[in-house]
Amino acid sequence: MNVTIQPGSLKGAVSAVPSKSIAHRLMILSAISPSPSEVICETTSQDIDATARCLRALSTDDDSCLLDCGESGSTLRFLLPVIGALGKSARIIRRGRLAQRPLAPLDQQLRAHGMRIEDDGDKLLVAGKLRGGHFSLPGDVSSQYVSGLLLAAPLLAEPVEVFVSTPVQSRPYVQLTIAALKRFGADVTCDRVGLGAASCERFAMQPCTLRAPRFVTVEGDWSNAAFWLAAGALEEQGLTVAGLDLMSAQGDRAILAALAAFGARVARKGDAARVTRDVPRAASMDVRAIPDLVPPLAAVAATTPGMSMLRNAGRLRLKESDRLATVTATINAMGGRARLIGDDLVIEGVERLAGGRVSAADDHRIAMMTAVMATHAMEATLLHGADCVAKSYPEFWDDYRMLGGGATEC
Repeated sequence: MNVTIQPGSLKGAVSAVPSKSIAHRLMILSAISPSPSEVICETTSQDIDATARCLRALSTDDDSCLLDCGESGSTLRFLLPVIGALGKSARIIRRGRLAQRPLAPLDQQLRAHGMRIEDDGDKLLVAGKLRGGHFSLPGDVSSQYVSGLLLAAPLLAEPVEVFVSTPVQSRPYVQLTIAALKRFGADVTCDRVGLGAASCERFAMQPCTLRAPRFVTVEGDWSNAAFWLAAGALEEQGLTVAGLDLMSAQGDRAILAALAAFGARVARKGDAARVTRDVPRAASMDVRAIPDLVPPLAAVAATTPGMSMLRNAGRLRLKESDRLATVTATINAMGGRARLIGDDLVIEGVERLAGGRVSAADDHRIAMMTAVMATHAMEATLLHGADCVAKSYPEFWDDYRMLGGGATEC
């Protein structure tokens, strides 16, 4: 689907969609618990559907099953250790760019602990029984590797220790996993071992039986709410997002502090956050722990006076697109000024973007970033592949129009 977006403004209030990051974790823990738990998730998305589809396949009595992960990296990386812990054989389908996204060294660690994993292009063939013990992972690849091992740990007979070299990038996502496990009665011990450059973080779990709550509710998603809050930072009338936990463990709650650094006025009340344009100024910040916030922050920086820098964003190269490259290309295609210096994104704000033609690159966050920037362009913006928002936020364009955005399918 292609969309033509007219210049204009976004204003009003919108409710946050459920967090797919939390939904993945709660659904998996509910599925592997001895007693059932109802996961309350008001809306869904392609990634959430992928996890649900795979869990249904794993719930059968068949020793071998077919799992279609779609394009969901979380589904694949979380469930791969769980498949081994269950002792299942599986053929895993990977779609889109997922087959190119890394699995090493998680796959090597799983093989060293009893699993057989064969890479067959867009498919993975998996068998064998996963054993507990000592797992070693680098901290600069994917926090999802750590989360997958912790989610599988309650199914194993032996203790699990995951040693992760520091610094641990995207560490807030590991905290989300630990918080989800706690809701199901499992405790994770976290400490630091070693000295100096050789130090690492240790995440340890003893064998346990999960205690499923009768109901668990998926809280609002800060990652997707960030685009509306970023839009508010560009608008005199501001924009409100309700249905958020202002004390959430989600790392992307940092969007409020980041937008304040860009000179926006931020207000918090109850379950709502409101952001309004105030005195825009360029900002420089380290995004190592919050890589998913780079697209909405880049949208703000593109029309903020001065030189902004989003540093240590290298992990964005491994997302649905090479997101460092596609963020840069999108800004420049719309008449902005962006360039890369190593893993740092440098953006020189312009007073007004031009508009133009943009490809979403099959990346939901690039499509949403384009929608925010297009409201502040001089001419219309034609966005190719706008339907990729369904990966995390199928109702995005409906909400965009409800907030006053002019978006027409073409």
